[in-house]
Amino acid sequence: MKERTARLMEPGKGIPEERKIFSDMDLKNLIVPLFMEQLLAVLVGVADTFMVSYAGEAAVSGVSLVNMFNTIFIYLFSAVAAGGAIVVSQYIGSRDRANGNLSGGQLLMASGVFSLIITGFVLIFSPRLLRLLFGEVEPDVMEACTTYLRISAYSYPALAVYNAGAAMYRSMGKTKVTMYLSAASNGINVAGNAIGVFLLHGGVAGVAYPSLIARVFSAVVITWMCFNKANVIFLERRHIFSLDGAMVRRILGVAIPNGIENGLFQLAKVALSSITALFGTAQIAANGVAQSFWSVAALMGTAMGLAFVTVTGQCMGAGDKEAAEYYMRKLLKMTFAASILWNGLILAVSPLVLKGYALSEEAESLVVVLIVIHNVFNAVCYPLSGALSNGLRAAGDVKFTMYISLLSTVAGRVLFSIIFAVKMNMGVIGVALAMCLDWGIRAVIFWLRFVRGTWKKFNII
Repeated sequence: MKERTARLMEPGKGIPEERKIFSDMDLKNLIVPLFMEQLLAVLVGVADTFMVSYAGEAAVSGVSLVNMFNTIFIYLFSAVAAGGAIVVSQYIGSRDRANGNLSGGQLLMASGVFSLIITGFVLIFSPRLLRLLFGEVEPDVMEACTTYLRISAYSYPALAVYNAGAAMYRSMGKTKVTMYLSAASNGINVAGNAIGVFLLHGGVAGVAYPSLIARVFSAVVITWMCFNKANVIFLERRHIFSLDGAMVRRILGVAIPNGIENGLFQLAKVALSSITALFGTAQIAANGVAQSFWSVAALMGTAMGLAFVTVTGQCMGAGDKEAAEYYMRKLLKMTFAASILWNGLILAVSPLVLKGYALSEEAESLVVVLIVIHNVFNAVCYPLSGALSNGLRAAGDVKFTMYISLLSTVAGRVLFSIIFAVKMNMGVIGVALAMCLDWGIRAVIFWLRFVRGTWKKFNII
């Protein structure tokens, strides 16, 4: 980022009129590649669901159910990477290269070890876990679940290592690198899906193995690039193969609350998928396809959330809390505008795209309803409940966001999913409405937390 210059203050208010820590061009160069990267990454899941739909509704149901389960671990790996990204960003902001390098190496080490433990756990206990979660599904759906989960588990270490390396590059503001790498990975996955499903007729395995190959490719390339000494921070072998307790605790101090929050959140989604499994194959398939559209619609908020981490982290690392508030407000306005436009676009094109899916008429109609519900609330609530909460975490306010998110997940999403979906017999539509209620609760509380300035009292480094 450009060299920091003195900020101009609005007379009498103490609020920055203009800042040069991040120019408008800096923000554009940060955000646009982040958005493109998230779009390309989401297309991996969309390609899986789209192509496997030609193997039958049992196959697409199995993939969608397991993807909910996989997301628990994916979010745990992301939580560790997010903890590292916040710490690394703050060291970059304070211009402490030595500790920046150390934090990057310890992040990679922690991510790798954690992912290996998770992989072993899933491979050993996957049959029991699937029976516990989805025991009521039809036998052909369970067979698809088993195949997809075991192959997916082999990719966990590669995914965790990639997340660690990508977190380092995003912290440096070099988001074009992760964008190009995501494009290459997505190309590998899509080509592999086409070969696996249409040429080899591999069904679920035909979309699972290409994802594994793509993730391994990404992990190898990003790790190699992180050793480049021309970077602001870079990996050193001595930091990867040794343990620095203080630095790991600093990373985990952010990662553990974030991991608990995201892990329990995803666990709740898996539990709710068990409810979804009671509604029949058509509703399961509709929910799985709708979630692919949801993922694309939500990626604008996700990309902006990553920008919040880099910008807020560097400002807080530099000790400039006024700059942090200024940029959080600026990014929030950008997030609202971009989310409304993007969600509207996805809603407009979804009926046309759905014609390419091999779904029953009942399932297709249900998908449209689910997309409408999601996109409206995602545009209005998620900028506050998701993107802004990332800014609070980057400032060090991680425990508060964890407690509120856990409370909102249980009291909002889980409880009202049971009420709407089961008691009121609304099916998957009830689950979607409860999700939106969850977002609304978080949005109100996180906004109040931000405007009161409590988040400014925390320090990470």
